[in-house]
Amino acid sequence: MVQGRDIFKNKRVFILDKIMPVLLFLCATVSVLTTVGIIWTLLGETIVFFKLINPIEFFTGTKWAPLIEPKAFGVLPLINGTLMITFIACLVAMPIGLASAIYLSEYAPLRVRKIVKPILEVLAGVPTIVYGYFALTFVTPLLQTFIPGLGLFNALSAGIVVGIMIIPMISSLSEDAMMAVPKALRDGAYALGATRLEVALKIVVPAALSGIIASFVLAFSRAIGETMAVTVAAGATPKMTLNPMESIQTMTAYIVQVSLGDTPHGSVEYGTIFAVGMTLFVITFLLNIFAQYISRRFREEY
Repeated sequence: MVQGRDIFKNKRVFILDKIMPVLLFLCATVSVLTTVGIIWTLLGETIVFFKLINPIEFFTGTKWAPLIEPKAFGVLPLINGTLMITFIACLVAMPIGLASAIYLSEYAPLRVRKIVKPILEVLAGVPTIVYGYFALTFVTPLLQTFIPGLGLFNALSAGIVVGIMIIPMISSLSEDAMMAVPKALRDGAYALGATRLEVALKIVVPAALSGIIASFVLAFSRAIGETMAVTVAAGATPKMTLNPMESIQTMTAYIVQVSLGDTPHGSVEYGTIFAVGMTLFVITFLLNIFAQYISRRFREEY
């Protein structure tokens, strides 16, 4: 009887050893196939679009008006608006997120860390449309008290709320990188007479630099791809400007505008959705590759 149970157990282990690698491989290929499907969808329509519109005009033109006459297909105003929102968001999120990570890693007691970190990460769970209306009904009126003449739709308030959105990403990833720094490095610095602030800024931050920079780049790509908050708060006026007080339009906001169903399928205007989407995909893809390079380049192994 005992021998029979052993044989059954060995067969079950043998079957699991054969089946599990296959199941795990299929799960791993889901992400790869999803990426291939996205590229296939975007690339097919984008090629059709560029057969009708000169790619040089698309990437170098400074006027974007594909829905009204006279039509213009220069995507630079959308890229300008997207980068402006992202730049403002990073100015807000990077110092606050890094400071939060330093506090949680180096100053906060364990009990405080267990309370503060989940509360901070709750921001990541708030729907982005809520941030858009928060910018429209709270941030913009607040800014108007300090900036007379500020319009209801502007890049400044949209950039601020996008920055608030990405604070948890920077804070959480940076804090994880700092916590991975060996305690022996801290103890050695304290033994030499360093203060806690000196240990944090001169020992821990440089040692965790790869993770911190990676969190910055990932947050940057997250801000570029933000949709609903900027759609609600930034307006729908594509223009080449560096003035954050003006209404602008981002690539994602344009995709939302044209995807509402009023644009005929197969038209040139319909093709702009995929051309803009492909441009956005390439930008975020390159940023993710850059983040991986930075992580490998500045990684410290202990």
